[in-house]
Amino acid sequence: MSLLDLLIAPAYAQAAAPQAPSMLSTLAFPVILLLIMYFLMIRPQMKRAKDHRAMVEKLAVGDEVITSGGIAGVVRRVGDSFVTVEIADNVEIRVQKNAVGNVLPKGSLKNA
Repeated sequence: MSLLDLLIAPAYAQAAAPQAPSMLSTLAFPVILLLIMYFLMIRPQMKRAKDHRAMVEKLAVGDEVITSGGIAGVVRRVGDSFVTVEIADNVEIRVQKNAVGNVLPKGSLKNA
């Protein structure tokens, strides 16, 4: 036994007739790959969407929010599809509810 045998396994002759891989081993790799994709990509995205949907439904007057465009303000009116956000004194804009990215803790905008 040489030092090379420790690094590379020696090849031995196989049986005369190679056997076809079983159906179970053929389907195992794609199934495992799909499971990994589900748990690493699809499931976290679904959870994030569910959390965002819940946050949008809980919007109330007086909440301090940041839109997906980066505009910070205070919610003044909540409609079915739109939210009116006051971004400065007497300056209000209407944005879609889904455009609200985050709800900030109370008093965050006064400290900024």
